[in-house]
Amino acid sequence: MNYLDDMFGLNERTVVITGGGGVIAGAMAEALLKAGARVALWDIEKKFSDAAVERLTEKTGAGDRILGVQVDAMREESVRDAVKTTEDGLGRLDVLINAAGGNRGKSSFIETDMEQFEFVLKLNLVAGLMVPTKVVAKHWIDNGIEGAIINLASMSSYVPLSGVWAYDAAKAAVLNLTMAASKEFAAHKIRVNALAPGFFIGKQNRALLIDEKTGDLTPRGQDVIRHTPAGRFGEVSELAGATLFLASNTAAGFVTGVTLPIDGGYLIDNI
Repeated sequence: MNYLDDMFGLNERTVVITGGGGVIAGAMAEALLKAGARVALWDIEKKFSDAAVERLTEKTGAGDRILGVQVDAMREESVRDAVKTTEDGLGRLDVLINAAGGNRGKSSFIETDMEQFEFVLKLNLVAGLMVPTKVVAKHWIDNGIEGAIINLASMSSYVPLSGVWAYDAAKAAVLNLTMAASKEFAAHKIRVNALAPGFFIGKQNRALLIDEKTGDLTPRGQDVIRHTPAGRFGEVSELAGATLFLASNTAAGFVTGVTLPIDGGYLIDNI
């Protein structure tokens, strides 16, 4: 166990997760806490981060290593304040996980609501990557910290999903900017990688995949399962290993610019 602790343990490391009140963020936070990390859950709604802190404290008993922080990830000033609050409460920030994001609605291209399009684009790309990365990376560079960033890509980073135009565009950009930022920050010993979850049931997509009245799969849910060789949706706990791997400088110290699909084979489905 000492070898595994040395390879994947995160004792004395502080991790920030944006969108900290979400289902995927919660699963990642649980894994990080069990590996010894201190975790700050950033969310635009304090009630969501506070609820997540309560859930994680019950699950892990690590309440003294969890901090909920209210932050608007679209605003640089708010993110800078959150960095200070985090470091005052938990110590030096070592890892940033950009998990903020989500989608709203589905439509044909010509029926796209442009106001909604811009909001979803900003949510997933500006708040979901650009602003937190810009602020935190500058903080690390100014202070000589060898940090690690984990972005949240998607199946739509590779192949567009029908009817979710802004989400497709934003997640394709996440994959692209993960590679671009990894090159720029390598000279500062900052690693930038991403996870690309397949289909996991969360607050954002439940109604699209499961009929709320019957509990059966919707037509879109059926299409997803047919396209997934594993024949099921993912369990959020199955993101844990990849999260710990990319967060660990020992296990993944020479890994940067990579987007790792966790998708049950969705991207390699063929006929």
